Amino acid sequence: MARLYADEQFPRRVVEYLRGLGHDVLTVQEAGKANLKITDDEVLGFAVSKERGVLTLNRDDFFRLHRLNPTHFGIIACKDDLDRERMARRIDAAISTEETLRGKLIRVNRPSPSKT
Repeated sequence: MARLYADEQFPRRVVEYLRGLGHDVLTVQEAGKANLKITDDEVLGFAVSKERGVLTLNRDDFFRLHRLNPTHFGIIACKDDLDRERMARRIDAAISTEETLRGKLIRVNRPSPSKT
């Protein structure tokens, strides 16, 4: 399973579901870095120093960081989904098929609304 670092705005409930699926997830809060106004560059730098992929809802900034420096341990950029369990399952499905997350940018989207 993956070693991940959830940024400050990432939903705590999704982290808990991911842990239940066997992933090793460290949060910004648990790392003692909450409410410090750290930049996205610093979030990624910390994740790299701990050999963890980043979990984020901040897609645009992390897409940019990936383009500037793709030598990281993975960026999982998610669209927020109020169904937290479904969101965790989608993340798990997206990363579980990867042999490694190193240098990869993985997009996790919400499912399209059903048409009735």
